[in-house]
Amino acid sequence: SGSSAAAPLPEEDCMKLNPSFLGIALSSLLAIDLWASKRLGVCAGEGSAWGSARPLMKVIEVSGHGIPWLLGTFYGLCQSDSSATREVLLNLLFALLLDLVLVAVVKGLVKRRRPTHNKMDMFVTISVDKYSFPSGHATRAALVCRFVLHHLVLAVPLRVLVVLWALIVGVSRVMLGRHNVTDVLFGLLLGYALYSVVEYCWLSPLSAPSLFALW
Repeated sequence: SGSSAAAPLPEEDCMKLNPSFLGIALSSLLAIDLWASKRLGVCAGEGSAWGSARPLMKVIEVSGHGIPWLLGTFYGLCQSDSSATREVLLNLLFALLLDLVLVAVVKGLVKRRRPTHNKMDMFVTISVDKYSFPSGHATRAALVCRFVLHHLVLAVPLRVLVVLWALIVGVSRVMLGRHNVTDVLFGLLLGYALYSVVEYCWLSPLSAPSLFALW
């Protein structure tokens, strides 16, 4: 009856000797990702295994860059005299801008550094381009691929070429040493999903009359 409550013991630092299964799995995947990315970076430098193919890989890099796509789409929008074509190009421009913003936000949040074997000689970079996750080129390639396949009438060989282009852009990012494998895979998935957002928010003369009044 006269006993008093025992004083709480001070907290002691302890080591987690049994990390969770999820932690082990993520660490293993990260190690595999880094190992595979370094092995596949065969065009990362002139002295690499496939260093002679580096100029070709850089041409592919430019083909998936945002600036050529934005300028080309804007030019086509200004030159078009068809209302249907203007609608498609305006939505492509919206998709490209949305892609740039989303990728920049994710890169700024994740802040994953580019592979150590990457040479920072990329075509027109901005501040967030020092980060690696996700691959903006891969995101854009997947987005443009879905957009083109859904809104342009193309023969089967051309449709195959569009898909191959998107895949080659993704692969080239790893070969150049710009990105890790998971950066590209996530980028492709993000671009594929982003097209669904563009379709849901599709701009038309009825939903956005002020935009169409500009052209």
